[in-house]
Amino acid sequence: MHLLEPRAESSRTMRLLAPVLAIVLTLLTGSLLFLALGRSPLESFKVFFIQPLSSANGWSELLVKASPLILIAQGLAIGFRARIYNIGAEGQLIAGAICGGGIAIFLDGTPNPTLQHLTLPLMLLAGALGGALWGGIPALLKTRFNADETLTTLMLTYVASFLLTYLIQGPWRDPEGMNFPQSIMFGDAATLPLLFDGMRVNVSIFITLAASLVFWLFTSKSFLSYQLNVGGLAPQASRYAGFSAKSTVWVSLLLSGLTAGLAGVGEIAGPVGQLNLNISPGYGFAAIIVAYIGRLHAAGIILSGLLMALIYLGGEAAQVSLQLPAAITGLFQGMLLFFLLGADVFVDFRLRRLISRGKKPTLPAQPQVVSEQP
Repeated sequence: MHLLEPRAESSRTMRLLAPVLAIVLTLLTGSLLFLALGRSPLESFKVFFIQPLSSANGWSELLVKASPLILIAQGLAIGFRARIYNIGAEGQLIAGAICGGGIAIFLDGTPNPTLQHLTLPLMLLAGALGGALWGGIPALLKTRFNADETLTTLMLTYVASFLLTYLIQGPWRDPEGMNFPQSIMFGDAATLPLLFDGMRVNVSIFITLAASLVFWLFTSKSFLSYQLNVGGLAPQASRYAGFSAKSTVWVSLLLSGLTAGLAGVGEIAGPVGQLNLNISPGYGFAAIIVAYIGRLHAAGIILSGLLMALIYLGGEAAQVSLQLPAAITGLFQGMLLFFLLGADVFVDFRLRRLISRGKKPTLPAQPQVVSEQP
């Protein structure tokens, strides 16, 4: 019989190598999966990881998918460092898209040249505020009523999704859209400029790079980040030092909501070009894996975001070339997270053998109670 016991000190090297181990185990398990499906593992991995990057358009699509993943994960990492677990970035992305899309719909066709030039900046501002406000709701519930942020952020994702459905099936539905649940297509004033002709990659990648730089400076140089880390690792020490636990909750959830809202605007003003039910293929949830694979570090998140984007592209290629179901993408994402969590367990804990094989456990001696005679 074995028991997990905490290590006196976790190995920093093994913590950095844990994502590599998780990737290797995911590939090995994926090989067994492809064999079970009657596919050659080598050919399947070629389709999954090499074929999507065999053209310039493939690299463009990689950046299109990596940009929102990295942007959302940078914000989530701030909260995760402070042990504030925001699971609802998908809902905050949708809330940001709704706010930004509302600006685009309201200003569509305006003859005012000033408003035309301000449309896109106003969309980005509204999206950031909308995502932050959506993250502020669970912050208020936690600080006011001690509600668990894991549940409230997740539940609010469904509220945001239903709100989007109502808007694009009702007041914001395109009158010329043949009754499809979608808004009007946004005009040039409400869309992000493309970097290359014939490709979908746009200037949103510069927003993501700028945000990554800001968050790297924030986590490595700012005293506020130090307060957040102390609050997450040692709450009692944080209170003793006079750091506010409520401020930790508010800063974490507002920042992560802000980045998710920006990512939502980046989608509707970029590759999607309108409000519809397919704004995101689950970027808000996948960004959680991206943050942990990147070890909650700005540079690591960029690399893990590119990997996760490649998994999205590979899943799409596998559907076409190998006739595999769409669930293959989520399966690889799930295996990656599972093996990462498993590797992290053995970084922080070790197995302790309690009972030798063939021997009975030795019970501690019970104290003898001697009754006093009168």
